[in-house]
Amino acid sequence: MKEFLEQHKLDAILVQTPANMRNISGFTGEGLVYVSKEDAWILTDSRYTIAAAEESHGFEVLEYKKNIRQYLVEKIVNEHPELAEKPFRIGFEDAVMTVETYRTLQALFEKMDLKQWELVPLHKKLDKMRQIKTPEEIESIKKAEAIGDEVFTKIVKFLTECYREKIPVTEKQAAAHIEFYMRDAGAEGTSFDTIAASGIHSSMPHAVPTDKVLEEGDFLTMDFGCLVNGYCSDMTRTIVYGRADDKQKEIYDVVLRAQMAAIQAIKPGMTGREVDAIARDIITEAGYGECFGHALGHSVGLEIHETPCFSKREESVIEPGMVITVEPGIYVEGFGGVRIEDVVVITEDGCEDITHSPKERMEIQ
Repeated sequence: MKEFLEQHKLDAILVQTPANMRNISGFTGEGLVYVSKEDAWILTDSRYTIAAAEESHGFEVLEYKKNIRQYLVEKIVNEHPELAEKPFRIGFEDAVMTVETYRTLQALFEKMDLKQWELVPLHKKLDKMRQIKTPEEIESIKKAEAIGDEVFTKIVKFLTECYREKIPVTEKQAAAHIEFYMRDAGAEGTSFDTIAASGIHSSMPHAVPTDKVLEEGDFLTMDFGCLVNGYCSDMTRTIVYGRADDKQKEIYDVVLRAQMAAIQAIKPGMTGREVDAIARDIITEAGYGECFGHALGHSVGLEIHETPCFSKREESVIEPGMVITVEPGIYVEGFGGVRIEDVVVITEDGCEDITHSPKERMEIQ
């Protein structure tokens, strides 16, 4: 981190988002991470001190028993009294720090006569450090995605049995089975709230599972992911519960064609906007451009939504080692919708699709 501090002309950084704390220190609990040119501290309470010591390397674990911000500022001054009279620039995560916390720190500086201390917004610079994954990080994401593939096989089997035996099944029940299967396969937990949206609900990209019972001819969109070593997976498959009609077949085939074209075209050096346009143009040419409102994809890692993205406004260039979803969709209000999502790893000459569940049009019968 010393190189980061020097590059951005900082004396220290204060980290509070779980993903960045974990990336920098290995710590997975609650608290703060403070790194300066002289110190590397994890500030936490008694619930996490043992875990912090086991998880982190090269960090001193400090247990606070009063206001964590006051404890931190007093600790810095007590350890380095000479800093009280010097300019001291502390980078902070402005995208997540509350106004209250910011004002509290400023008030502490004033109260303790730290006139030359300054809080400097980092503008997500720490997030950018996580864009290119290490081989170990990619391996964790692959393991999580493999669990997703296993779960899709199991949920299809479950739904097929329900359909054939005429056993009613709700969206909530489908989501619950998906989450149980992920845990049973070894996942640490879900990487986001599971989506199981059927019928007209599937026209809402982020629908919440309800008590609606799956009906003959419904689209069923299932979007789910899990955690392995703290890293996220993400996949979406849309099936038809029963027989698909002609319009369902048309919509599904357009989405699949758009996704496959984008995946085949991806290579380092392209911008996120250029990748997005490949899939979006196919959907637009088919007459459904107004029914595809979200971005084509987002990066995944310690968080489910990371940068860069594949979107109409993304000018960032993709590089080897980035891990990004490809998830075009068509959502027709009052009818239903389709989304198909894979995760790809950007390679030196293209990309590797690490989602292996079948995505040819599937009818549960």
